[in-house]
Amino acid sequence: MDSSDRTNVQVGDASRLFDGRRLTLARQLIGLRKNALATKIDKSPTAVAAYENNTKRPAPATVAQLCLTLGVDPGFFLPGPHQAKSSDCVPHFRSLRSTTQLARDQAFAYGVISGDVGAALERHVEFPEPNLPQLSVDVEDESSTLPEEAARILRKHWEIDSGPVGHLVRLAENHGVVVVFSPPQNAAVDAYSFDDGYRPTVVLNPTKEDYYRQRFDVAHELGHLVMHVDAEPGSKVVENQAHRFAAELLLPEDELRDLLPSKADWRILATLKETYGVSLQALLYRSRALGVMSEVTYRNTVVYLNSKGWRRREPGEMPAVEQPSLYPKAVQILSTVGITELSLAKESRVTPGIFRTVTARSPVREDLFLESRGIETSDGVIPLFRSKVDRPAN
Repeated sequence: MDSSDRTNVQVGDASRLFDGRRLTLARQLIGLRKNALATKIDKSPTAVAAYENNTKRPAPATVAQLCLTLGVDPGFFLPGPHQAKSSDCVPHFRSLRSTTQLARDQAFAYGVISGDVGAALERHVEFPEPNLPQLSVDVEDESSTLPEEAARILRKHWEIDSGPVGHLVRLAENHGVVVVFSPPQNAAVDAYSFDDGYRPTVVLNPTKEDYYRQRFDVAHELGHLVMHVDAEPGSKVVENQAHRFAAELLLPEDELRDLLPSKADWRILATLKETYGVSLQALLYRSRALGVMSEVTYRNTVVYLNSKGWRRREPGEMPAVEQPSLYPKAVQILSTVGITELSLAKESRVTPGIFRTVTARSPVREDLFLESRGIETSDGVIPLFRSKVDRPAN
């Protein structure tokens, strides 16, 4: 059987086992609306909707057209390694007003795909069980102290010692939270989070090279995952609650109140910045929120900070951003026993380019994200972590 025959068999199988939800993901992943896809494959929008709703199966020739248009293999349209618990799962984006629905759909599709990759990896490795407490917070209550209480609960639940939080991405991963970088085309979307039933997931902006702000982003998204799993995203109250959670998680009130200066003492602020791994702006905001710095002093200090250009780039050396290791370490370990990236990508139902982006320690270049295919097989189960809180095994 030559390669064309094998391709025809794959297309035929994809037609018979076609999962319309996978078509929705593939379409959203490249930022297409249904009517635009319909035009590209010379079908009606109604037909595309029927394919996605699983009320009609596309013919093998149509599957082939979809593959060419969407840049995926026929196997992509088979049921994925994990199924979302609810189609109503909505990610927490920073600002719904500044993010188009198309961009949100694209970002969420990538997040779901990252879950497929993780579920495929977990056939061969053991990841820490998700260990994230949840606290119901009234999303209309702007005065409650529950966001701060939720942060204190998380610190206790994760047995975080007093003082600065260490490598926050690694800490989250050791407690079963997936952290990945988004692909280049999602750079306009800031960090976001969701829990669709596979694992709580945080997706980081690939262009943000600010160590301090990235750490606050991760803490902010953990706040959403702890407090807002079932909440409607995007409101000012919800975002403010996540912001307050992050501030308490990284800068606990009982530790910082006596350390924060009431005036703009830049030496003290710079020391606290390095010690706690947060920006000067976060420290100033925290000082005002705790009543250490007056409103007038805070505003004057921010004006000075802006005049020095520190709002865009604060003084001092910039550490490299924290990098995910859960997926990258799994891929590395599996490679030592002959299970390749290409075989894992096939098992995940994604192209090698997407697989490498999802499993990268740092953001992947666009040309690598667009790279395609490879086929192999794999087997075996290998532990990746000794326990929920241990470091990755060497």
